[in-house]
Amino acid sequence: MNGMQAQQTSATTVERPFYCPQGDEIALFEHAWRHQLPVLIKGPTGCGKTRFVQHMADRLGRQLYTVSCHDDLTAADLVGRHLIGEQGTYWSDGPLTRAVREGAICYLDEVVEARKDTTVVLHPLTDDRRILPLERTGETLRAPADFMLVVSYNPGYQNLLKGLKPSTRQRFLAMSFDFPEPQLELAVLQGETGIDSALGERLVRLANALRALKDHDLEEAASTRLLVYAATLIKGGYAVRDACRAALVEPLTDDDETLKALLEVVDATLG
Repeated sequence: MNGMQAQQTSATTVERPFYCPQGDEIALFEHAWRHQLPVLIKGPTGCGKTRFVQHMADRLGRQLYTVSCHDDLTAADLVGRHLIGEQGTYWSDGPLTRAVREGAICYLDEVVEARKDTTVVLHPLTDDRRILPLERTGETLRAPADFMLVVSYNPGYQNLLKGLKPSTRQRFLAMSFDFPEPQLELAVLQGETGIDSALGERLVRLANALRALKDHDLEEAASTRLLVYAATLIKGGYAVRDACRAALVEPLTDDDETLKALLEVVDATLG
């Protein structure tokens, strides 16, 4: 599919995704789904946006199509294209079209990474028409009541070249995510990895110490996802400092001096 991967998830065939709510996001999402409204989720990398959408698809009993957007993503990647097979030319639905036909949830992760002309295809689905025109087949699909469109992006990466146009952004309900408060993040760590409370608290303190450096030396903050990776390694018997280096330090920078400084933070925080 021209380098674009769409992940299809069925709530009935995979283990229920673990999720700890941060606020009223579950209620808002359910209201949006019931009233056929699209949702935009904003938040830093690794704060739980994708896991939340997986949780909600499972909670609502809807199939989920996830598209990881990138700058080569085309409208045809989303909608579909004609392919050549043994029996000749045939039409192949893209993930957005499949979601509309099936009444599923279509989730476009990091939508600002897609080309701006690609997002225009979303407009008819995000107003009262709720239609998807397929110009190459002559079809106009009307989205069933169960269909939902969800997009996400990281506002920290927005600039003049990458950002949702106001004409697109104002078609969505929006909610903001951030890294969880310490006690909630500890609950996430324990729920995901089974790590003991005392060590989990130390890891959460470390993550927040590293996040305090984001505006000074780092482009990205230590995410909850990376924190889960570290806890997973430690729970599996890997040395604590080595796990923190592999999961919480090395992914954040390539600069040797910054690496040394971050490791000093690790040593000072973990003792």
